[in-house]
Amino acid sequence: MPLFVQVLAGVTVGATLGVAFGKEPVALGLGNEQLGDLGLLVIRLLKALAVPLVLFAILDAFLKTNLSARGGLKLLLICAVNVSVAFAIGLTLMNVLKPGESSRDAFLAAQTAGKVAPLQTTLAPDALSPIKALQSYVPESLVEPFLKNSIIPVVLLALLFGAALRRLKEAPPTSEVDVLPIETFVHTTLQALVLVLGWVVKTVPYAVLGLVAQVVGRAGLGVFTALAPFLGVVLLGMGLHAFGYYPLAAWVVSRRTPREFIGKGADAVLTGLSTNSSLATVPVTLRCLAKMNVSPESARLAACVGTNLNNDGITLYEAMAALFVAQALGLDLSFGQQLVVVLSSLMAGIGIAGIPEAGLVMLPLVLGAMGLPAPMVAVAIAFVVPVDWILARARSAVNVMSDMVVAILLDGRRTGGKV
Repeated sequence: MPLFVQVLAGVTVGATLGVAFGKEPVALGLGNEQLGDLGLLVIRLLKALAVPLVLFAILDAFLKTNLSARGGLKLLLICAVNVSVAFAIGLTLMNVLKPGESSRDAFLAAQTAGKVAPLQTTLAPDALSPIKALQSYVPESLVEPFLKNSIIPVVLLALLFGAALRRLKEAPPTSEVDVLPIETFVHTTLQALVLVLGWVVKTVPYAVLGLVAQVVGRAGLGVFTALAPFLGVVLLGMGLHAFGYYPLAAWVVSRRTPREFIGKGADAVLTGLSTNSSLATVPVTLRCLAKMNVSPESARLAACVGTNLNNDGITLYEAMAALFVAQALGLDLSFGQQLVVVLSSLMAGIGIAGIPEAGLVMLPLVLGAMGLPAPMVAVAIAFVVPVDWILARARSAVNVMSDMVVAILLDGRRTGGKV
């Protein structure tokens, strides 16, 4: 049974238990509240695995990837433009439509039911300030970011050590340094982390069941109505980016029509939608790019090498979800503070692998970067998880389209040019 069907079944069963039993025991003295607490254990485990996964994924990319300076700069520039457009769309929609405000009562009800102390409605003057954020990104020790699950310092450390290992790997053969054992260790550890994470992801439907049962048991079915604005605005943002900006960029730069881009790329988009994994979709993505006469060099560089830079769906979702939670809490974030949230989302998108439920894995880290205490993060995750299974599929589809459009833009005009 596909994972998304299992998650949908978990949402259905959880909602049924929440309506039927409310705050009463369900079986063996366990009620919906305890089911939700058990579900949060899965979220905690995902959060614990996310940080080392980011570290080893970036180190492995540095050690395994052969990339010229020109190709690398062009790739970074294209990805930077794409994600900037995504964030512009997301921030505009969130600040104009403000979906979190319409969900405030339901969120506060879930917060009260969870016995979580309320936050002040206005952050302290230095909270989420660029200077304070910059200070927090530079750790006092190498273990501090891992103890605190701080995503941005981990990414920065991974980039520094990855670049150093790459330089050592490219040293002359006469060098006394042998990077091969480290490369093997990094790759093996990454594969082990992905395998363990795959096992944990298989329990996500049960976690969703417990969390939905807990939320519905506390607040009733009104939680789905309260999440409708959030769901609609995030899907609107992803739709504008994927079916507005991407086809336009492909047409302007390479003269590939929207019909060709969407039509010949449909197999990859639908595969990403069904598997909920842009990584699992890579073979199909490469086949679709071949149909568009994109050079193999550009296709591999975008879909294989640069896939961690092309997670527009995840980065857009993380930023919009974090701002939704801030609005639901009544937090007044300035534009500069919103940019700090955006940076945290960007780092999360770069660091995460194209695995199922990647957005859910990273969301606790992004919310933590906002300064929310752990109990409040738990309430926020439980609140948004009933509709996350829908948004997860949309995120993966956007990530796949991002891989394709980056390959097309790298290729340039329809001449099959090489990077």
